[in-house]
Amino acid sequence: MTEWTHHLLILPILLPLVVGAAMIPIDERNRSLKGIMGFVSTLALFILSIVLMRMASSGEASNVYQLGNWPAPFGIVLVLDRLSALMLCLTSGLALAAQTYSIARWHTAGHHFHSLFQLLIAGLNGSFLTGDLFNLFVFFEMMLAASYGLLLHGSGPLRVKAGLHYVAINLAASSLFLIGVSLIYGATGTLNMADLSVKLATLSPNDRQMVEVGAGVLGVAFLVKAGMWPLSFWLPTAYSAATPPVAAVFAILTKVGIYVILRLSLLVFGAGAGASAGFGQPVLLAGGLLTIAFGAIGVLASQAMGRLAAYSVLVSSGTLLAAIGLGHASMIAGALFYLVSSTLTISAFFLLIELVERGRDAGADVLAVTMEAYGDADEDEEEEEAGSAIPGTMAILGLCFCLCALLLAGLPPLSGFVAKFAILGGLFGLSGGDAAPAISAADWTYVTLLIVSGLAAMIAMNRVGIRTFWASIENTVPRVVVIEITPVAVLLAACIFLSLQAGPIMGYMQATADSLMNPAGYAERVLNAPRAGG
Repeated sequence: MTEWTHHLLILPILLPLVVGAAMIPIDERNRSLKGIMGFVSTLALFILSIVLMRMASSGEASNVYQLGNWPAPFGIVLVLDRLSALMLCLTSGLALAAQTYSIARWHTAGHHFHSLFQLLIAGLNGSFLTGDLFNLFVFFEMMLAASYGLLLHGSGPLRVKAGLHYVAINLAASSLFLIGVSLIYGATGTLNMADLSVKLATLSPNDRQMVEVGAGVLGVAFLVKAGMWPLSFWLPTAYSAATPPVAAVFAILTKVGIYVILRLSLLVFGAGAGASAGFGQPVLLAGGLLTIAFGAIGVLASQAMGRLAAYSVLVSSGTLLAAIGLGHASMIAGALFYLVSSTLTISAFFLLIELVERGRDAGADVLAVTMEAYGDADEDEEEEEAGSAIPGTMAILGLCFCLCALLLAGLPPLSGFVAKFAILGGLFGLSGGDAAPAISAADWTYVTLLIVSGLAAMIAMNRVGIRTFWASIENTVPRVVVIEITPVAVLLAACIFLSLQAGPIMGYMQATADSLMNPAGYAERVLNAPRAGG
């Protein structure tokens, strides 16, 4: 890596931050200019994330960026590894799709949409790149502050009500974050994650207990964001009330909590943590299993597609949390594949919902449910037509809906099935290498809920699909422009690409999992990274 390419590590934070700030003084009547600036910035971030992923795959020690040229643990460091590069690429891809979709109409529904969007991306990228807990809090708050404005974008009583609840819950979580960070710093004298992984095993019993208390408080803050039951009561209402492009990019916000929990559980509380090894895994397992069950029930009970998608977010979070809680290293690669696939799918579904429901009668769903329950009085009348042609727009939307249904249910041959098969293959030792582990009752419970949640998604999507595309009582074809359907198609095409290239992609995920299971190597790269010019 040359001297100038080393500075690419800070660009995922610096670029959206500068562009977002530059948009603020531009008059809101020039939203088209802001949209172009935001699109170019996000496209550049997507290309940059691919470059950084290649850099992370090279495994160079210089993938540690020391701000102010101060080495860890004294200075602020940004750390690029396979996992952070993967999350950067996923974030920029979703942001590019949502940004493109918003230009059609939604960016005009309120003020400073594009500025808030860029600040949200900067906070997300900083959360994935930072190497210490305090700056994780800084970027976490930047992300949340932008998300407050984005959730309220478009106004309306439902968004205002959901936004106020969202703000209150996340402010409480932020307070817990600060308390947990303070307890950890008081016991260890450091907040650098690599330094914590080295020091934890050498602490006295009293200091170790203090760290565990701080980690528990910190974990609650991240589990609120990840949407673990019963801390997820705010999520379905907030996500279903958000505008489509905002809900699409919000699909990755829950994964920030998942990312931090995965990072800390394997780095700080891994096998080298002494008596604290595996701290919190029983809670993650129990909470994850309950979240899958709660999300599956919500999916079955949802009549509106927005709430169905929101509860699918909970199923995704529960699946990942329980996989981490089971503690099987062989499942991590499959879980990472599932993280990417489910996030892309749910984001595409949030964008698709608004297109499908556009122009629908507000009372149509109520009437449809009534007809299901009591029947149609005119159903015995002879139909004049044997059939009718499906408009091209509805055919395209229906195809996208079918792909979303297959992906959410985890049916072959798409990436949702590949991801679940990879998780179960790791659980049962089908991935080769080590001998198959003993299967416990918790493992079988996880397998059962994974299958049942897929069945629930299939039933719910079939019911909604029949009501919307097959037995619709409205006969209204929505007006959809190319710039709106293209992001949906691209996200679903990315899921198809995951299916077709499952072998090489799983190789990357396995290499990522192997690096996560080697916390000593991570700590050595961060703490021994050379200073610039030294």
